[in-house]
Amino acid sequence: MKKILMTLVSVVFAMTASAQVYVGGGMGISTTTVKVKGADSKDVTSYKFVPEVGYNFNDKIAAGVAFGWEGSNKGGLKTVEVNPYARYTFVKSQYVNVFVDGGIGYKHVYGDDSDIDGLYVGFKPGVAVNLSNHLSFVSHIGFIGWEHLKDNDTKVKTDDWGVDVDGRNIVFGLYYNF
Repeated sequence: MKKILMTLVSVVFAMTASAQVYVGGGMGISTTTVKVKGADSKDVTSYKFVPEVGYNFNDKIAAGVAFGWEGSNKGGLKTVEVNPYARYTFVKSQYVNVFVDGGIGYKHVYGDDSDIDGLYVGFKPGVAVNLSNHLSFVSHIGFIGWEHLKDNDTKVKTDDWGVDVDGRNIVFGLYYNF
């Protein structure tokens, strides 16, 4: 058992020593005031947390996985998500990298009597601004692909093909490159 553990520790150390592993992700928080005529207003705070880990095989090719949690303080819908991807960087400079992630994702939406499963396949273009050798500011802009949703209670299924680029579909985050 000790030999297996030491081998795993050695592999992780070798990967991080060669500056090929990155960790990061994004997070967000927002507050919405809901006003209904004849009732008290209600403030709803929503949160989103999306950690990510990846491995750079070379200057152009990487692979990783992002995990996501969304919810709010007043009940409502909550989402759990996992998204493995392959990344191709087609513009790389000292300060800016332009890339596209191609991946498959799964999400489960629950709460408020909802039970929805989703599967999506597609591409997320992005840009990374290299703040230093180890720190990058990263943004994903939109989604191009297919999404399938199934409501497990009503058995309603939807399929959506297309391009989704708007102000609500831009994600910002930070990556630390080892």
